[in-house]
Amino acid sequence: MQKLKLVLLPGLKAKKKSDNQITITQKFLDGVNEFQKYWGGAIEVILEEDLSASDNLDNITVSDHKLPFKISVLGYDTTEFLQALDQRVVVLASIDHRLNEISNYCRQMNILCIYTSELTLKTRFQIINSSFKNHFLKFRKYVWEIIQEVKQIKAIRIADGIQCNGTPTFNSYQKINANPLLFFDSRVTGEMLITHVELQNRTQVCLSKAKLRLMFSGRLLKIKGTDHLILTAIELKKMGVSFILNICGDGELFNSMQAMIEKNDLTNYVSMKGVMEFKRELMPFVKHQIDLFVCCHTQGDPACTYLETMSCGVPIVGYANEAFTGLIGVGGAGWATKMNRPDLLAIKIAELDSRRELLVEGSEKSLAFASTHTFEKTFQSRISHIRGIVERAGL
Repeated sequence: MQKLKLVLLPGLKAKKKSDNQITITQKFLDGVNEFQKYWGGAIEVILEEDLSASDNLDNITVSDHKLPFKISVLGYDTTEFLQALDQRVVVLASIDHRLNEISNYCRQMNILCIYTSELTLKTRFQIINSSFKNHFLKFRKYVWEIIQEVKQIKAIRIADGIQCNGTPTFNSYQKINANPLLFFDSRVTGEMLITHVELQNRTQVCLSKAKLRLMFSGRLLKIKGTDHLILTAIELKKMGVSFILNICGDGELFNSMQAMIEKNDLTNYVSMKGVMEFKRELMPFVKHQIDLFVCCHTQGDPACTYLETMSCGVPIVGYANEAFTGLIGVGGAGWATKMNRPDLLAIKIAELDSRRELLVEGSEKSLAFASTHTFEKTFQSRISHIRGIVERAGL
């Protein structure tokens, strides 16, 4: 098994800056490095070229020849791409319309193929609803996604395994593949978890009935429902809740959200903090300064934000999308309210403000769950899953 190469085919694309430089997310590189640590053999990453602008907040430019693994920028429909796949490799491919035929090709060539999945058909519909206003365009997108779902189910059914990020796709696909794995995405290592002393110090401030410290972090986009944060703050102010809402991140809605803050006289209640560096700035801020995370995601993508927030011992209140409600179901921490109702979200926050002991209990549950799903443990589990499939195949 050690002689097998692990070939990663992510849905992510890379932007070529020169012959040997590419722009890609730091989070992705960290993940491949972690795969390398536990796989014990060679790893190759094959990505398609990104010709569009990218809004990922952690993009970096790297020299591909300086990476500890091979990375190639190839079209998935090229001869060079197929030549990179042979019987000495195990393929780990993202569910993507560009890769619907990979499991079939691998089966014909006696190559092991495992898919990774994130978005259910329901969530993809929700993303369409958040991204398009034109009804005709929406209808065309719906039809395209339905066709893709049929193709994806066929591809998953004949694959050797599937790794599901979050409960939504795990619940959808576990019955159609003999080797499913559930995992939760996170960049937080064991050493980055909040300590029990830090948690106790922060929750003591929370119990003192000091101003409720709320936050959101991420890309400020329509599909993330970030404009609903301001609507929620408006409702909280009306109810007389003493709070500060810290919004960390950047995106297309930054200016309009800032304008909403000023228009509704929320400058003493809402702070737009911009992008904070994850390890050095954001994590310490969340650990020491936040009582409750507010998440208005209007669709159910299994954002790493959930586990990363829980790793700081901070509970979450948010819309009842399928990723968040699934996480509450297995993790036991957090509070979900009806989708697209910032007024109901504000009511729940006001209730938690009046019962701070619930926030403390949620903080402890959040840390307990995140501790079992750290960055290292997640990748160890994923590699063990792949190895199990390889061993059962007798390779």
